[in-house]
Amino acid sequence: MKRPTTIKTKLAARQIGENIATWRKLYGFTSQGLADKAAVSRATISRLENGDPTVSFETFLNACRALSTLDAVVEATDPYETDLGRIRADQTLPQRVRSK
Repeated sequence: MKRPTTIKTKLAARQIGENIATWRKLYGFTSQGLADKAAVSRATISRLENGDPTVSFETFLNACRALSTLDAVVEATDPYETDLGRIRADQTLPQRVRSK
């Protein structure tokens, strides 16, 4: 049985979709132009921009690549870019062992 999508996830998907649409417009791309660059249909780009959380992760990443925002997405999920991530990594990840 499929789990229902949470409100927080729906709101995030809507905001991300709006951001994708804004980037597309800033670059002067049509929906079809972005679809071509992301190797998907215009309808799929429309679903992404309208916040449909069922659009594939690959489609999202391809759209980000086409809009030159992929590096920022990758960086935003990098735990080493946060204080908490760096602290926890120092505490939990094994330290490198020197060979003699």
